[in-house]
Amino acid sequence: MINVSIFASGTGSNAAKIIQHFKYHPDIRISLIVSSKATAGVLNIAESHSIPAITLKRDAFLNTDEYVNLLREKDIKFIVLAGFLWKVPDNLIEAFRDHIINIHPALLPKFGGKGMYGMFVHEAVKKAGEPVTGITIHKVDEHYDHGDVIFQAECPVEETDTPESIAKKVQMLEHTWFPVIVEKYISGLEKLNTSKNN
Repeated sequence: MINVSIFASGTGSNAAKIIQHFKYHPDIRISLIVSSKATAGVLNIAESHSIPAITLKRDAFLNTDEYVNLLREKDIKFIVLAGFLWKVPDNLIEAFRDHIINIHPALLPKFGGKGMYGMFVHEAVKKAGEPVTGITIHKVDEHYDHGDVIFQAECPVEETDTPESIAKKVQMLEHTWFPVIVEKYISGLEKLNTSKNN
């Protein structure tokens, strides 16, 4: 069984879709939810699915190996960032190189970087008069929204759209594609690793 941890900071709508997608999966299990906020809605989702959850201590997360060690103890193989707002520290990236996946609510490299999350992204897309926006699923490296792109999907931006209506369109793409691409990526990388080791 491949154990996956979801990191989230908010309501957890993407986390909920991913949990549902893998609920009866024969090989992949969502086995830990990690939140940066004790009040995050994702913790309620974890509880409703009987998935263990932890709330990060910021200093320990950013400056020690406490959580790297914890994830290894729990045999976590992949980390999925689903609305996780803290920058992932270098030691965690190094420990899980190519095994941390993020989703960004725009077509990177546009509208990425520090401070570009949630409604800030959709407001920037609207202000720039972009004809399309979408989602980017990518590997996580040491820089904000910078790792290799795994998948992108687009949706049109109409003149009548508001940041709020753009957000709804983008969220539909997230819920449709994120669980599927996570499964494909994990399964593909595991097959590659298995063939290398044989």
